[in-house]
Amino acid sequence: MENTIDLSKYDLSDEELFTVIKHDETESEKITAPRYSYWRSVFRVFFRKKINWIVLGILLVLLAFTYIYPMCVSFDRFANVRDETSKHLTPSAAMQKYGYTIHHILGTGASGEATFDAMWFGSRISLSLAIVCALINMFLGVLIGAFWGFSKKLDLVMTEVRNIIANVPYELLIAVLVLVLNRGFWTMVFALTVTGWLGVAYFIRTQVIIIRDREYNLASRCLGTPIGRIATKNILPFMTSVIVTYAALEIPSYIGFEVFLSYIGMGLSDLTLGRMISESQSAMLVPGWGFEFWSPVAVSAILSIVLFVVGQNLGDASDPRTHM
Repeated sequence: MENTIDLSKYDLSDEELFTVIKHDETESEKITAPRYSYWRSVFRVFFRKKINWIVLGILLVLLAFTYIYPMCVSFDRFANVRDETSKHLTPSAAMQKYGYTIHHILGTGASGEATFDAMWFGSRISLSLAIVCALINMFLGVLIGAFWGFSKKLDLVMTEVRNIIANVPYELLIAVLVLVLNRGFWTMVFALTVTGWLGVAYFIRTQVIIIRDREYNLASRCLGTPIGRIATKNILPFMTSVIVTYAALEIPSYIGFEVFLSYIGMGLSDLTLGRMISESQSAMLVPGWGFEFWSPVAVSAILSIVLFVVGQNLGDASDPRTHM
């Protein structure tokens, strides 16, 4: 035949011409597939949207002013309290008096303090309170909710506990605890989290019930896998997107709680966004004094919206179905 190759002319042995391929059962079972990293896929999907870059940039700027700016300036709220000419100044009047600096671009408040500086010192406490409360509630709520939904015996007890506590008004409980104890930071954290985790736990419990009786969980139970391992290994990893989405609601909601409690006189004794809004509400009616009221309102609103949008979009990106 014309296509036949004469190998004898190469003067090679059979060992050099041919290689024996052995059958390996282990290698034959391997499936060739691209490497998959869950969190790499999450961030790839998240940063695919340009709006997320913009919102994340706004959030970083806000966080920088909230936590870094107060470390770089000295602020004494009552330094000018005896100077009547320094109180309730408009931005233009404040700059004429103190010069063109960033500290007075929003004017001054009732004690002669720079509204711009007071706003960021107050937002540091408000945001820190919201983050600490959200972390505590999410940790306890997710952990207890996972066992609550998987254990039918625990479900009977916890359901009755929730039915009793849920009938107590949340705001009334917080107000009583603040009045009985004190208006400090950690007292407020305790008041907001002593029952706050229960709502998170009930939500997680409902999600766990939906997936606890699926085939792979039944198989794990038949093999004798402990409930704790099933809850932490089989169930919680599939709920990452749900947990992140719920967490996106927690931080903004606690910013709102702090503002509301301070507005009704039950908030922290320290300077916060809520206390600034409460103390400057009368200034809203006086022409030229509006910056004292609307500045903390705007910061609290922008913080809440940005945190919510970032959390929601991160929750969507955490859904494995969006990684295709």
